[in-house]
Amino acid sequence: MEYVLENEHVRLECMEQAGQMKHFIDKDRNVELLYQGDQGWSGRNPSLFPIVGNTWTKDYKIDGKTYAMKNHGLIRYADLKGKQERDAILFTFDSNEDTKAQYPFDFHYEMRYTLEQKTCKIHYSITNTGVRTMPFTFGLHPAFRIPQKPGEVFEDYSFVFEKEEHAKQMMIDRQPHELKDVTFKEWKLSYEEIYQALTIIYQDLQSKYLTVCYKGEPRIRFHFDGFPYLAIWTHEKKSDFICIEPWYGHADFEPGHDDFYTREGTMCLEPGETFETEYSYEAL
Repeated sequence: MEYVLENEHVRLECMEQAGQMKHFIDKDRNVELLYQGDQGWSGRNPSLFPIVGNTWTKDYKIDGKTYAMKNHGLIRYADLKGKQERDAILFTFDSNEDTKAQYPFDFHYEMRYTLEQKTCKIHYSITNTGVRTMPFTFGLHPAFRIPQKPGEVFEDYSFVFEKEEHAKQMMIDRQPHELKDVTFKEWKLSYEEIYQALTIIYQDLQSKYLTVCYKGEPRIRFHFDGFPYLAIWTHEKKSDFICIEPWYGHADFEPGHDDFYTREGTMCLEPGETFETEYSYEAL
């Protein structure tokens, strides 16, 4: 089934596979903003739950019992139940016997898409429907088509942050990983810098948004307020996309964190409690 939201400025199409966005067309400029999963990486914009990345050993322990999930958890591999509303698209997913064999908790997962002028807003809610404390973390992995037009060059794009940043960069290309003090207002896109870092991961950013610019011309504004980490990634095989990833947690970068409850970034929901968050991006 096709799930569509459209106004005079933009058109959004979504699909049941992982509840992902399929297209986001800036109708004013006749440009597709989203990567189509057709180059180095086959993904598009999965959501990461109940784990970001994976553990060092690819498995983990809950109350002394060992479990394992694929990279980035469960939702990215699931077909969600879609509902087309007049002014929103809603996707839902509930735990089942297959998910509980990998992650032994009951949950209800929702993601809701809405449009406001040229902005796409995505709201998430996760409810613990079980009877015991549920540990989890959460993140997003949207991939944007960069460059956007023929003749443009990846390295002519940049991220301009809302504020001058004095943050920490997680140096995951070494063990043990280190936190490096970094200061910047603008970051120019660079394949080589991403490859060297494996993934650029910032923590403690003060900005609530960044603006993707081409030679100083604003193209996309990406809002990530409330997320403790922001990652930047593209595939090691040069491809025309960049991922801007707000996270609440991260993968293990060294051994020794196999207890799921104590991993950095783990949050806990008591029975009946709901976690909510959102992000948005705007065509400029």
